[in-house]
Order: sequence, then structure tokens, then C-alpha cells
Amino acid sequence: MSSGTGPGGKEGASAFSVDLAAAARRLLAFLRAAPTGVGPRSVRRYEELWLPLAAAEGGGGGEAPMLVPPPDVQLVWLCHCFHHESYSAYCLSRFGRLIDRPSILDAENEEYAEDCCRDVWAARYPSEPFDLHSNEIDGTSVDDIACDNANGELMDMVRRYAGLAARFASPFVREGVYHVAARRRYVCFLDLIRKLVCATQDQTRLVPSLDILLMWLAHQSFPASYATDMVAMAIKDNVVKVVVGYGEMVSDEAVKRTRELWEEAYDEPYDLAGSEVDAAAVSAALEAFYWAPAASEEDANRLYKSLQPRFLMEVYVFLKGETDKEHINKEFLRLRTQRCHRSLKLNKSMANLSCKKWQKTWHLYCEFATRGLLIEARRTTSGCFRNSKFLKDISFSWSDMLHEKALSLTEELVVGMRAMASITPPVQAPYLLKCVPDRVTDDGGAMISDVILRMRNYRPQEGRWLTRTVLDHGGRECFVIRMRQRDLAERC
Repeated sequence: MSSGTGPGGKEGASAFSVDLAAAARRLLAFLRAAPTGVGPRSVRRYEELWLPLAAAEGGGGGEAPMLVPPPDVQLVWLCHCFHHESYSAYCLSRFGRLIDRPSILDAENEEYAEDCCRDVWAARYPSEPFDLHSNEIDGTSVDDIACDNANGELMDMVRRYAGLAARFASPFVREGVYHVAARRRYVCFLDLIRKLVCATQDQTRLVPSLDILLMWLAHQSFPASYATDMVAMAIKDNVVKVVVGYGEMVSDEAVKRTRELWEEAYDEPYDLAGSEVDAAAVSAALEAFYWAPAASEEDANRLYKSLQPRFLMEVYVFLKGETDKEHINKEFLRLRTQRCHRSLKLNKSMANLSCKKWQKTWHLYCEFATRGLLIEARRTTSGCFRNSKFLKDISFSWSDMLHEKALSLTEELVVGMRAMASITPPVQAPYLLKCVPDRVTDDGGAMISDVILRMRNYRPQEGRWLTRTVLDHGGRECFVIRMRQRDLAERC
């Protein structure tokens, strides 16, 4: 068993000055709870109230005060930080130094810092409320003069990131192992940026995938750390020139070129499971597999103890290589699961799979209970039953892949051809229940049949109940539903 190459085994340039996995976790938590429709009043509060307060509380040393501003102000602050060059220039021109955000990476410290900020805010701005109601956040309760004074450039930034929370709506994006894998790919993305910066003749702009975008925004949310790390990597002030930012128009040529450069540098496909470049792919998955219940904060395992939990993951299977065999037209690949769903057999002809670049051959959503995938190389044989001969197989275990920091594995399938499987972390999915009919029963729950009558010496059975047994996705009996069947006269 071999792990994925490229980012899967690369650790260079990993000494970030902030824990990016923890930073991504806190960023996602804030985006889920952030207010919507932030308007001019919040921008004014950020510019005229919060930044001067943060500069004064931070002192002359430039350290960030351990204070967390109101949610609407914090959202504007984050949107401003996401444009690092603009934010740095703004702070230097106004305060003479960079105003940093505090390194608070857990919920308990964040709550404490917010309580401290309430006291400081109340003492400094007694006439300005700390928390705003929804109608105040969008600026409807403030006069037109105050709204007109809002910074138009900041308003454009806030509008640009209005759909950011929906971009990271897939539930597996919150998992810690996803952040670890994303951090490793972000390291390689920065290395690719450095190579493009050195190649001055190349005018290509890279398009970040979903996981890389998350790490990039989490990194930028701490301006001082981001600036320090970019200087250490010798790519300061060049990132926006070679990277397409969130909300910008993306051309197909830029996406294609990004994929080519990534595969050329790391011998790995750019679009792995859970790392889509196209935002439409996230929306399609949410709609097709109904992630909404799984994305809720409630633990369904605790609510429904009688049901067996069900976990789902996204799976990509890639192939790369060329085969030049005598019987290639008769050979094909068959995809199966290690456990359950034995009737699943997805066949692909080998004649159509030879390729010098990684190509996505299968895109699936699998239950964790299937344990893994099997890829069989087979050859059709002559005969009236059209049987096939087994040649070789390789397997990808979910458990093994979850222990890989890249969440992917590569195996040699046949001579000259390799297969790679990539997964997302498994997350709890909606339950699947099936209702199967049972025999009619009496008031005591005994089946109404000749056998039961003989056992009871033909004593009359009272009542008739229609019985249905409910099974979960694993075929385990969960509960029984009994419905009273009324007499025909009662129905009429």
C-alpha cells in the first residue's frame, strides 16, 4: 500500500506562525453564526469605533488586544483582512502600523474576550450599543447621512463575501482531518505560487480549490501572521497577482492551467474529493444527497438510540497510465464494495481508460459501512454466458485512507497504470428506513392464522391489527407499527 504522492507526502514550508487547522475551525464556526445583510452602519462602526479602539488597546508594540468585537463589526473586519494588501495599506496610512486580530482559537477564550470587549466598549462608547438588532445591522434604523459616510470600498468587500458561508456548507468541511489534509495542500499551493512568481513570463493566475480557499482565508484572517509567513516564503505582495480571489470571475482556461501545473508539479490530480474548484459542485452535492439534516448541530445518534447511525462520504477514483496489451479490447475494470451491496458492479472498458494524465473515472457517495472499494481487472471470455476471467484486484480501505493525512491512496493496478482513491471524512447522513408488511395480528399481538387458532384450541381471537416492521439501512429491526383494522360496517 502506498500513500498519495505530491501533497500527501510533502511537509516543506510548514512552519506557519498560526495553527491553520484551528484557525479554519474558528472561521467556519463564525461564518455559521455570522449576521446576514451587514450594511453601512456596521461598516461605519468598524471604521470609526472599532479600529481606533483596537489601536488604542493594543498599545505601541503592535500586539493585538485580546478583545472580540460585536459580530457585525467582526464580519466587516474579516472581509477587510481577506484583502490583505488593501488592509495593510489602510492600517499603515491611518495608524502607522498593522492592526492584528487576536490569536483566539477556541470557543471558551473567545467568549471571555467578547465579554471583556463589552466592558471596554461600554466605557468608551456609552451611547453606541454593542449588539445590534437585525433591522439595525442592515442600516435601516440609521439616518441617510450616516449611511452615506460609509466606506464604499469596504461595502463592496462585504457584499463580495456574502455567500462565503454557503460555499463551505458541506458538513465534512468542519472535520479536523479535512483541515489537516487541506493544510498540506495549501503548503503545496504556496510553493506553486512561488514558482509562478519566479517565472515572470508566465501570466497564469491560479484558482484555489475549496480546501485551499478555506486555508487561505483562515491564514489571511490573522494579518500579522500572514504577512510574516509570506515574507518567509518570498512571495509577499505577489499573491493577488497570481491567485484568483473569492468572488472573482474564473475562466475555464485558468482552471485548466491550474490543474495542469498542479499535476505536473506533484503528480496528483488537483480536484480531489471535497476539494472542488467549481462552486456548483458543492450545491449539486447538497441537493442530490440532502445534507441538511446531517449538517445540523443536533446529535441524531443521541435522539434516536434505536436506530443504527449511518455515515456517508464522497469518493473519487482516478486512473492514470497507458497499457499496450494484446487483449486490451477484451479487458475491463470492475468497481465493487468490500462489504454490502454485492450486486454493485460498475464496469469500465480498458480501451477507453489509457491516459497520460489523471482522469476521474468514478465519482461516488459511499456509506462507511461498506468498508472500502475493490477494483478488479477482468477479461471477457467467449461463450454463450459472456463470463469474465479474473486477472487482478486492488483494494482501498476507508480506515486506511482516514489514517493518511492526504485522505488518499495510490495503488498500481496493472503494469503501466495506477489507481488513486480520494475520500472526504465520513459524516452522519440522514437515516434510511424501510417498512415491510407482516401478518395480521389480534389485540394481544398474536398472528391471526390457522396455526395460532389450533394452538389456542380454536378460541376466537379478538380484534384485527395491520402490522408493519420498520427496518433501518442495515436491515436491523427498529420498531413495529400496528394499526387497528376496523370492521367493514364501521368504515361505511
